[in-house]
Amino acid sequence: MLKDITLGQYFPGDTVAHRLDPRTKLLLVIIYIVGLFNAVGWASYAFVILITALSMAVSKIKPKSALKGLKPLIIIIILTAVLNIFYTGGTPIIEGWIITWEGIARAVMMSLRIILLIVGTFMLTYTTSPIALTDGLEIMLNPLKKIKIPVHEMSMMMSMALRFIPTLIEETDKIMSAQKARGADFDSGNLFQRAKALLPILVPLFVSAFRRADELAVAMESRCYHGGEGRTRLKVLKFGALDVKCAVVLTLCLAVILSTRWLMAGI
Repeated sequence: MLKDITLGQYFPGDTVAHRLDPRTKLLLVIIYIVGLFNAVGWASYAFVILITALSMAVSKIKPKSALKGLKPLIIIIILTAVLNIFYTGGTPIIEGWIITWEGIARAVMMSLRIILLIVGTFMLTYTTSPIALTDGLEIMLNPLKKIKIPVHEMSMMMSMALRFIPTLIEETDKIMSAQKARGADFDSGNLFQRAKALLPILVPLFVSAFRRADELAVAMESRCYHGGEGRTRLKVLKFGALDVKCAVVLTLCLAVILSTRWLMAGI
């Protein structure tokens, strides 16, 4: 299960998606989320699924890799579907039943929304290195410096948090394997017993996390790191024709989704 969590992983490549400016990709993700949350009806959701599939094809990310990240969240998806089934009114499937056709349709749509949101946002970290993501975030948030917000530090913390998610997951898997070799049982018993069995993992995991944080701080200090003031970049970010084309295409897609919503509202 832990190995299936792909959040924060970067898959190097030389595709169109990899060559896009990180600021463009951040903007595209925002447009994608706005479009997804404004999608109504099966036609809109089919359109968003098509956009997601095309993005995966362009970036050459295998669907298996993207869908693996959904496994740890399967309980949340199922819970969302169940709540929408039982708490949405409408026409009952069978006379006297609490389950309605509208509830089933809403449950499917909400589950699809969560799945598409996760897969779509994962594409950002799959195709963007942590350093490029940090630079893009910092440049986009630069106006906040006027009100004394530490933009560079915020961007660096977000980037490091994403970067260390796979590392901590790998560390957790190693600790669990070591505990199992010593006779620990994490698979039997009810939910509370399994949660209690995970407590011995937390202490060595926290110790490892603090040790890695200390090593990172020492490494940054030894390289004379002192924040964003006067700092130069190895790769200067520049918008190109490809960035403009991709932004225009996805903006048009958002316009199509919004127009569909307005048409259905009028009906």
